[in-house]
Amino acid sequence: MAEINSRKAAIIGCGFVGSASAFALMESSLFSEIVLIDADKNRAEGEALDISHGLPFSKPMQIYAGNYEDISDASVVIITAGAGQKPGETRLDLVKKNTAIFKTIIPQITQYNKDGILLVVANPVDILTYVAKKISGFPDNRVFGSGTVLDTARLKYLLGKRLAVDSRSIHAFIIGEHGDSEIAAWSSANVSGIPLHNFCEMRGHFEHEKAMIEIAEDVKNSAYEIIEKKKATYYGIAMSVKRICEAIVRDEKSILPVSSIQNTDEIHDVALSMPVIVGKYGVEGAVPIELDDNEKAALKKSADTLKAILDDVLEN
Repeated sequence: MAEINSRKAAIIGCGFVGSASAFALMESSLFSEIVLIDADKNRAEGEALDISHGLPFSKPMQIYAGNYEDISDASVVIITAGAGQKPGETRLDLVKKNTAIFKTIIPQITQYNKDGILLVVANPVDILTYVAKKISGFPDNRVFGSGTVLDTARLKYLLGKRLAVDSRSIHAFIIGEHGDSEIAAWSSANVSGIPLHNFCEMRGHFEHEKAMIEIAEDVKNSAYEIIEKKKATYYGIAMSVKRICEAIVRDEKSILPVSSIQNTDEIHDVALSMPVIVGKYGVEGAVPIELDDNEKAALKKSADTLKAILDDVLEN
């Protein structure tokens, strides 16, 4: 096995999400080398060439199409490969198709790379993160998914828009499944340390319950709305991939709601999103956040939903 190169990434899958992620990472200058792998080698070569032609406007780096042998020294292996979500289809509808794809991909990754981080982006991300962990045999900290990082960004965007405040000043999380059973953790939400309800009233908003339901539904349905309008979502998730890679490459110890294997008294042996510290070793520790009884119950229900699907997938 080659020694890991902290400035090298691999992207498995060059569809809309993979290619948009490659472009976002090229623009970020985080990596000096990115290898693209796709079942359609021509597609990977075309994306690499197209992005490479913009390098004179960015920073020097190598981006090229390769094969699994080329990922042996990659510090982060980003897996976007899988069937896309079609209009009217839920993320969980994809589970059987994409689990089968992962059963062919993961062994090829681990044949050549045993020390990198596996970042799962393909949907349903929580199920596939668990599958990737089980097939790879990697430690829990080095296999995690993009989870609700994008959902959380959508929540912050919508809150910022409603309150006419910079979304970066909003601290709130979507937790649980990246999908229909996700939970907006309102109990811990704040704007620069000011409890959310207090800040809302400062800005002239008083119908808290109605607004919370409306915004949480808008976040949950964002992907469906985009898919309905343009057939796929890829820019938002590409920026989420970039953000997660920043935390890893710069060893930022950033707190992000990635999807990771949960082993607590309440939730055991399932992957879902909770805030964790992300650094160069991957997931470096859980961050407990305040949840009320309803949110705790909803989180348990979300975990049970995923667990039932996992049991079905792993039996077949």
